[in-house]
Amino acid sequence: MPNNRPYLFYELTNSICSTCYTKIEAKIIIENDCVYMVKRCFKHGMEKVLISNDAAYYKQCREFSKPSEMPLVWNTPVKYGCPYDCGLCPDHEQHSCLTIVEVTDACNLQCPICYAEASPARQTWRSLDEIEYMLDCVVRNEGTPDIVQISGGEPTLHPQFFEILDLAKTKPIRHLMVNTNGIRIAQDREFVRRLSSYLPGFELYLQFDSFEKNTLMELRGADLRDIRKKAIEHLNEFNISTTLVVTLKKGLNDHEVGEIIQYGLKQRAVRGVTFQPIQIAGRLEQFDPVQDRLTLGEVRRMIIDQSGVFNEEDIIPVPCHPDCLAMGYALKMGEQVTPLTGMIDPEILLEGGRNTIVFEQDETLKAKVFQLFSLNHSPASSFSSLKELLCCLPKVMLPKSLGYDHVFRVLIMQFLDPYNFDVRSVKKSCVHIVHPDGRIIPFDTYNMFYRDDKEEQLQEMREQMEIQRG
Repeated sequence: MPNNRPYLFYELTNSICSTCYTKIEAKIIIENDCVYMVKRCFKHGMEKVLISNDAAYYKQCREFSKPSEMPLVWNTPVKYGCPYDCGLCPDHEQHSCLTIVEVTDACNLQCPICYAEASPARQTWRSLDEIEYMLDCVVRNEGTPDIVQISGGEPTLHPQFFEILDLAKTKPIRHLMVNTNGIRIAQDREFVRRLSSYLPGFELYLQFDSFEKNTLMELRGADLRDIRKKAIEHLNEFNISTTLVVTLKKGLNDHEVGEIIQYGLKQRAVRGVTFQPIQIAGRLEQFDPVQDRLTLGEVRRMIIDQSGVFNEEDIIPVPCHPDCLAMGYALKMGEQVTPLTGMIDPEILLEGGRNTIVFEQDETLKAKVFQLFSLNHSPASSFSSLKELLCCLPKVMLPKSLGYDHVFRVLIMQFLDPYNFDVRSVKKSCVHIVHPDGRIIPFDTYNMFYRDDKEEQLQEMREQMEIQRG
């Protein structure tokens, strides 16, 4: 009688040891409809990490990969292999859909989960010359960058904040975004009025984790409920395009997914919600890579089960990085909210037991869907792409008053950490950050290897590789 393993071996990749960060081989296995990464370090033993709780969706992601789009230039040579050559090196497989420029390490919060370890104690401000150099490096790589996000720390604290926005607006950037905790937005109406002068092509990425005091205290170290309420009032008043950004921690605020979506749908300025399961980086406390991990598949299921808007077929992988990004669109017309597939005849787009979108029937349709479900969209460009897609389908009747403020997007953005790190996946990363020296580095690897003094430790690993090579 055969002695079968209790799992299905699915594929092989490379990962890193979560203790010493040495690159090691990793098996991807499927067991009880869950996907795990199994890896073994010679020094630190075996690790089994939960990757997905939905094996069918994990497999479906492979069907959504599109040909890689390259940057105009490469910034570093291939010498030690991924992830030790960032970046971007010629072995990377995706240009920058969204590029982050950090302008300060200072913050008016000290969040227990901060990946950047920003705090009021850190008072580093990048000069305008340094910021212009970083912006020019993005333009060097992208020509006309899709989205540039001004971040920190808390960027609104920078003493030259509006000069930074003015500078960014002189560059050929399609869409400018500011990542903020919302404190200044809430406390300074005149500040918000001035922000509105940068419209269109401008958006706020507003931290919005919970409606509950205890949750906010655990994630942010402060009760921000009144701050969030006042910030949204000011943003609604000036109709500044806003994405609510929810950092999700398993068992803490994941029951609020649907409530936050419903809240966003009722706000004039809110164009969508982005859900980010916590990344194990920065000052985050110890965590169990199986029991405590919140996977993209779980978040997707929460959106479907809790929102009352999106169905199974509405949340699909983002083709530029399908392992780590999933997206869904809806149209909000007054009180009526219709998901994307509600606007499209299922016989045209869908088939099969899991309602997989079929692109092969129509290459034009395939291109339009890939264009819409990409990360490099502002609210306005999302509307344009959605309208182009729907216009390809003669059975769809578009409302005459349809505008970009009627498009609502949910996005799941999962970042890799030392536990679930997958070299195959990180090569497709399209969310990048500008190093002060001008390198463009994937966000995942930046927080593990290149932030602050971490590259000193990486250099020691490189030196060991040189010794081993002889």
